[in-house]
Amino acid sequence: MGSTSNANGELNIDGHTIQVTSLDKVLYPEKDITKQSYLQYLIEVHKRMLPFLQNRHLTVKRYPHGMYDDFFYQKNCPDYAPDFIQTDVHEKINYIVCNDLASLIWLGNQLALEFHIPFNTIDSTSPTEIVFDLDPPSRDHFPLAIKATLEIKKILDRLEMDGFVKTSGNKGLQIYIPLQIGAFSYEDTRMFTKFIAEYLVNQFPDDFTIERMKENRGSKCYIDFLQHAEGKTIIAPYSTRGVEEALVATPLFWNEVNEQLRPELFSMNDVLDRIKKKSCPLKEMESVRKQQPFRRVLEGLLKQ
Repeated sequence: MGSTSNANGELNIDGHTIQVTSLDKVLYPEKDITKQSYLQYLIEVHKRMLPFLQNRHLTVKRYPHGMYDDFFYQKNCPDYAPDFIQTDVHEKINYIVCNDLASLIWLGNQLALEFHIPFNTIDSTSPTEIVFDLDPPSRDHFPLAIKATLEIKKILDRLEMDGFVKTSGNKGLQIYIPLQIGAFSYEDTRMFTKFIAEYLVNQFPDDFTIERMKENRGSKCYIDFLQHAEGKTIIAPYSTRGVEEALVATPLFWNEVNEQLRPELFSMNDVLDRIKKKSCPLKEMESVRKQQPFRRVLEGLLKQ
């Protein structure tokens, strides 16, 4: 696709023909990123991104005129979607299930710049991972997200649990704790996330909060444990965000979580360079699921 020069084109992906349009449309003016560049990004990153979208009800955030204009969230698959788009009906919503590159590129051509996914797959009501969303009030307070992340890492190490980290693609960080498939309920995970969040607030009351109302949080980092629940979603790893720098929700290695870390280091173009040099920091998530001692941790909480 990289050499396409006209405003429209046609892609054949795995036997599916996709009409791509307005390839010269500028989506991120500050970075001079066009629609063609964005679709090329999705092609380059799809092998890392698709496993996280696999068999999940997808919510996309679409920016028909680029990130500086209006946007809307889309849950229902539109009537004009091609036949190869897989869907699944849940609670009267006909969700798109993005399991392949053709579907990903079709969505990209619809200017879906953000991909949001739930914590369970389409065939289960059990979460496949716990996720902490660490949300400071602004980029200026990003060091608080770093501090919260490292404090949670200390707790996970003591519990002998494996965690993984990524940027949110905006101003925060997110920690993933993979779980054995189908083994735990959202009630189970809520007990754990609430305990950790309250512990952090008790230990560092000047830095962290679990206050839901933004106007009451002040300059503290919000430890969002309520977002991890059935029906809630989180930004998918490797998804771009609708922010002016074209930032990406980027998986990190733990040694990268330090005082030099900044969200602005992970624009779309930066991530393209990164994936050529580094493996995916989340690649071990599947292999550690079964060995997580989460049941032992739960039993310990129930005894308190």
